[in-house]
Amino acid sequence: MKINSIKIENFRNIENLSLDFDDNVNIIYGENAQGKTNLIEAIYLFTGSKSFRGVKDSELIRFNCEYSRLNIDFVNKEREQNAEIFIDSKRNAKLNGIKKKSASMLGDELKAVIFSPVHLSMVKDGPLERRKFIDNALCQLKSGYRNVLHEYNRCLIQRNMLLKDIAKNYSLVDMLYIWDRNLAVSGAKIIYQRQKYIEALMPYAKDIFSGLSGGKEEIDLVLKGEFEYKNLNIEEIESNIVKALEKNRGEDILNRVTQTGPHRDDMEILINGKSARKFGSQGQQRSCVLALKLAEASLLKELTQDEPLALLDDVMSELDISRQDYILNHIKDWQVFITCCDANTILRLKKGKTFHIVNGGLG
Repeated sequence: MKINSIKIENFRNIENLSLDFDDNVNIIYGENAQGKTNLIEAIYLFTGSKSFRGVKDSELIRFNCEYSRLNIDFVNKEREQNAEIFIDSKRNAKLNGIKKKSASMLGDELKAVIFSPVHLSMVKDGPLERRKFIDNALCQLKSGYRNVLHEYNRCLIQRNMLLKDIAKNYSLVDMLYIWDRNLAVSGAKIIYQRQKYIEALMPYAKDIFSGLSGGKEEIDLVLKGEFEYKNLNIEEIESNIVKALEKNRGEDILNRVTQTGPHRDDMEILINGKSARKFGSQGQQRSCVLALKLAEASLLKELTQDEPLALLDDVMSELDISRQDYILNHIKDWQVFITCCDANTILRLKKGKTFHIVNGGLG
């Protein structure tokens, strides 16, 4: 998969910008706050995902403008295609001139893996960012996974509303059985897919992390929840969720919130058997995220038989030359977009096309 060109109108601080890309390495350089990350963000939206910076669609529109429009020409599976995203109050998308029901459906055609400094929160912060990492990866691999997440969250909201109503009228407690079953059905599918994804990711993550650490350290990933997930099928997970919900029912009613289910799970990241969040240095934590992101790309490539885009935002400048070289060696066959302040940092490792961004435009 390759992006040939992009046109951007009224996006963030970019008023109008048209770029033709190299098939391999594209280096986007310039001073801070000039729009480098905005360009990466615009490309990432074509995977069907929301902004990796966690903002609303309306915040992507250039100040004092009514809309934003993004357009790319790309090649996928030897077919030239075009995609467009139009943002006003929400995102609307077209693929080859045909309007899609949802902008998320673009993800069926375009895959990408992104590393940004914001992703360091995957190790540093709580479980939410680690769950998002797995879920975003699965949404790119399995078109139905996003729907299962949506259904689970809908059931979770309904059950939590019922818990609040039970506090006022206890006779409603019998209705919990209905939502317990609904929550367990979709929840079991989520847990099963998360567990299988982590198991598939592990060999790649171990190999890459070992390379980054010079063979001195080993990474492990463990999906942790209310009970042990490993080696369980979907039916067994579903049954265990129902039992856990029944067991914790009294506490749920008291706290008026559902405390059991995949929305509370965590992916523990370990370095040599110890928690990377609690005991890892900043360098080790950064290496964990890089290993997971590159492993995600490698697995995506294996399962889809297509090279995902590699989007590396402000990562290389904090790595020594040997680590830069190691990372680039793992994405040498992919189309890569790298942001940095100094283009020479990357150019001495690999040739590519450069774009100097100044105040949202070419400098």
